[in-house]
Amino acid sequence: MKKGLDHVKPFAFIAVSALGGLLVSLTGLPIGWMIGTLLTATVLSIFFPHLINLPQSYNGLPKYWLYIGQLILGIELGQRVNSTVISVFHDNWLTVIIMLLLSVVISLITGLFLWKYSKLDMLTSFFATTPGGLSSIPVIAEEFGANTGVVSIVQTLRAFMVILIIPIVITVWFGHTIPASLVTVETIFQPQQIAVTLLFAGIAVIGCYAGKLLKLPAPWLIGSMISIALMKTLGTVLIGYEFISWWPASLLIISQILIGASIGSRFTKEMFAGLTRTLFVSFVSIWGLIIAMFACAFAVSRFTDITFLTSGLAFAPGGIAEMSTTALVLNGDATFVVAVQVLRVIMVSISLPPLFRFLRYVEQRKTSIFLRSKQAH
Repeated sequence: MKKGLDHVKPFAFIAVSALGGLLVSLTGLPIGWMIGTLLTATVLSIFFPHLINLPQSYNGLPKYWLYIGQLILGIELGQRVNSTVISVFHDNWLTVIIMLLLSVVISLITGLFLWKYSKLDMLTSFFATTPGGLSSIPVIAEEFGANTGVVSIVQTLRAFMVILIIPIVITVWFGHTIPASLVTVETIFQPQQIAVTLLFAGIAVIGCYAGKLLKLPAPWLIGSMISIALMKTLGTVLIGYEFISWWPASLLIISQILIGASIGSRFTKEMFAGLTRTLFVSFVSIWGLIIAMFACAFAVSRFTDITFLTSGLAFAPGGIAEMSTTALVLNGDATFVVAVQVLRVIMVSISLPPLFRFLRYVEQRKTSIFLRSKQAH
């Protein structure tokens, strides 16, 4: 009986959180479903955990809910991939690479700020401020012996702030855009499209597992997007057939709900115990990082043909799924956003571990010299 209730609790949690998404969506705020669901899920998790008590072993919602949300989003994006993103990169690759490198440098500066003004050790501070994503950075941090709990908390806090702040800033800047229901790849229902939809789902799942084997960042999003894009391209080129699925706009809303509820469910009151100073300094450093990334995005939009809306979301220090969803809802170039976000994760994963390994060596050497000096006296 108890196990049966454990399976029902996630559904109840998502349903109640989605009510918050519904209320915020009524304001006309883009990505309102995700923001409202995220806020409601966070409040429930922190202040009312006894009302919808998720099993402790889950550490929030089971991760497959997040994966389902990313899978839906990946299929949506895969159907939109075209030659535009390649041409944009071809024309502006140097500017994009320079700004990505600058974003990594800025994240290191915020890490130094966090280390100097909090009680965290150096490696934990750097990993906490690295814009690599909730799924990848804590794993790398654990390998280096950093405090993965604090890293996860600060990374989650940054994702929370970015999801709340950036869509609102973009909306104020550009005004309300086309509603999400008009932006999606929604098609009129036809019986033969059901078969294509099921085929897309199967191909996307295969792409997800291929992405996991290849160790791609966010494989459930990136793997499904790439596999669907390849399938559509090959269908057009090889057999001259354009695969068109039945894809209702409500699927993007479901994706927003699942992603928002999954992130919000990770927050607990215990996470903030004894971390008041660290969280305050983290809050300030995250604001600094967001402002710096907006400045980079503005510079890109001034010197290239990329719109500020697209560049702002592409360089934003948020998650791949969250920023690409925002781009879809705001009618930006979502595939370009995904490409830049993925490229940054790859750049971070390749360049920062050797740097952190060197910093750990320097720190250990200093500690060793200090201890030997202390023993000598």
